[in-house]
Amino acid sequence: MDLMNALSLSTAGMKAQGTRLRVIAENLANTDSTAASPGDLPYRRKVVLFANTLDKSLGIDTVNIKKVDVDRGDFQRKFDPGHPSADADGYVLMPNVNGLVESMDMREAQRSYEANLGVIDATRTMLTKTIDLLRN
Repeated sequence: MDLMNALSLSTAGMKAQGTRLRVIAENLANTDSTAASPGDLPYRRKVVLFANTLDKSLGIDTVNIKKVDVDRGDFQRKFDPGHPSADADGYVLMPNVNGLVESMDMREAQRSYEANLGVIDATRTMLTKTIDLLRN
């Protein structure tokens, strides 16, 4: 693999993981976002879907964001009869965001981002050493 291809591949990976981290942060920020009124739906968790895309100019597959979709999982119900969006039985629909799952997702995205950054550092070091060898 060409060193420039490695840089492009890692850059695409970092961009995809950056988007994933942004979506996870949005999910965590909306952990307690309930509906405005009874009968409305609360915030739905979002997930990032990746896709391999052939970069024809480089001739390599890179990772891209296919789309940011919503998680169609069930909402949690919480008994809170005093809440403005509580139904007739006193239950409030809560977002389908689990803080523990989001934290684990964030950790995985962070490590993937760091792995791509490591590839860029290694590639840069190899390029620098090659240039130094050519100078001497």
